[in-house]
Parts: sequence; C-alpha cells; structure tokens
Amino acid sequence: MTLNGHIDSGAWSVQAVTSPGPQGGFRCEVNVSHGSQTQRFTHAFAHHRVFESEREAVLEGLREGMVWIDLKIRHAFEL
Repeated sequence: MTLNGHIDSGAWSVQAVTSPGPQGGFRCEVNVSHGSQTQRFTHAFAHHRVFESEREAVLEGLREGMVWIDLKIRHAFEL
C-alpha cells in the first residue's frame, strides 16, 4: 500500500508519497513546487530516514517539504 499527502496554497505545493523500504520500513519521496504557472520551480528529493510506519513517513515527508518551501521562500539558498 502507498500513502500520499498533499498540501497546496496556490503559490506553492508539497506532495509526499511513501513506498516500502528495501530492507523493511517505509521511505518517502517529497515533491515541492512554488512560483507562478509561467515560472514554476519544482524539486524532488527522498527523505533521508526510513520509518516504521507509512503514517510516520508521509507526515514527516510533508513536514520536511514545508521546511524546504519556507527556506526557499526566505532565500536561505538558491537553486
């Protein structure tokens, strides 16, 4: 089974999708995007941890994506 979560404000969005880990547990792939439709920036990354439950994985993936969006909007880093 795969869980996914999505948070969207219009100006930005975060999506987290879980998958079984290769050696047990669950991993999470995070996709973030922000900007206008004509200048949309997207970035995808795997969460660095493996979780015991899918619920933990999707919630932590959404949290990590929100942190990433916050840092990007504050210009903490440039990609």
